[in-house]
Amino acid sequence: MFKACGLPKRIRTDNGVPFATNTLARLSRLSAWWVRLGILPAVIEPGKPHQNGRHERLHRTLQADTTRPPGATRRAQQQQFDHVRQEFNHERPHEALDRRTPAACDAPSPRAMANKLPPLEYPDRFEVRYVSANGGLRWNSRWVNVSITCAGEYVGLEEIDDGIWNVDCGPLTLGRLLERHMRIADAYGRLKRHR
Repeated sequence: MFKACGLPKRIRTDNGVPFATNTLARLSRLSAWWVRLGILPAVIEPGKPHQNGRHERLHRTLQADTTRPPGATRRAQQQQFDHVRQEFNHERPHEALDRRTPAACDAPSPRAMANKLPPLEYPDRFEVRYVSANGGLRWNSRWVNVSITCAGEYVGLEEIDDGIWNVDCGPLTLGRLLERHMRIADAYGRLKRHR
């Protein structure tokens, strides 16, 4: 679809897999791929489907028109889906589109999908680190867990205060690295070893 229609700037989804997870920045493997493509994932708040009301309305219409009753065969079911798609996109005007049909408003995105994924880029002031296959990186000779969904990617670290770093995956901030807490953990570890 991206090759045929181009890339959107963002994709709004619910909180479920495969769109989002409980990891940092709610990234899933799919949404991490979107970030590499230059698409910003936009996730609604958990339990608030009204934040994506148009999508929920589409689900309600689709379910009512295609499952009550369902098609007797796969082919019949597909014909029901095709009919709803034709009506939804080409015949029925939508209030949110100033009473136009989606097909009348549709145009390919000027952002073409590249044949090869572009690398994530960061400003020169960032420290850039590779996230290993097990989801972590090295920082001042210490292991820092980031996220398995970022494995194989480069993340950018930007110092926002003395020893406080934002950890970014492309345009998304994953979290903060606090060097002071790393030093406290080191001291605590040494103390435990000496006991």
